[in-house]
Amino acid sequence: MAGLLLNAFGNGMAVAGNMGSGLWTASAVNLHNWTGVSLGIILFIIGVINAITNQFLIRRFDGKRLFYEIVYVVFFGSIVQYSAQMLEAFGINHAPVIWRLIFSCLGIVVFCIGISLYQRANIIMHPNDDTSNILRFLYLKGNATASQLLDFLPAAIMIGITYFATGQILSVNVATLFSIFGNGILIAISDRVVWPHLTHNFTVKPVTNR
Repeated sequence: MAGLLLNAFGNGMAVAGNMGSGLWTASAVNLHNWTGVSLGIILFIIGVINAITNQFLIRRFDGKRLFYEIVYVVFFGSIVQYSAQMLEAFGINHAPVIWRLIFSCLGIVVFCIGISLYQRANIIMHPNDDTSNILRFLYLKGNATASQLLDFLPAAIMIGITYFATGQILSVNVATLFSIFGNGILIAISDRVVWPHLTHNFTVKPVTNR
């Protein structure tokens, strides 16, 4: 549970700092700006799409995995949205640029710690982070950095589409670059130094050919 809350709150910190956020969150912010649909709902829709995609990546239907991931995204979007609004009420978004940059980067560190914790526990996690976990262990020989970079590609495409539609790119800044190049490294470091006795128990049942 701690990992889940850290992930959502860290994303809220990055949004409130307004100096860039994780690429998936940034894609949701830009879709919100384009469509007017609430950020929480967009994050929920993206999460459901991720959850369904994971079923194809593991090459089998895992109903329990799908159910838990959808349950998580029901709450994730709301926590991110309300966390950002709460922090903005304290004036975080009006602080000097350097402090907002530090705050946004700190938010990225916080959500990477959260991702590390619940990816290792492998009980319930955001479907997007399960995607990177699946890519990491099923396709990329355990490489956390490569899995994060590959997982970012659809989000980057979405931001490009919204830019052509609106002429604006929001929530993408220096801290976004920190997230793109630092997420995998931060998660790998957290695996070693934050609760190191919690080890990865990632498993996927083998595909049976009949």
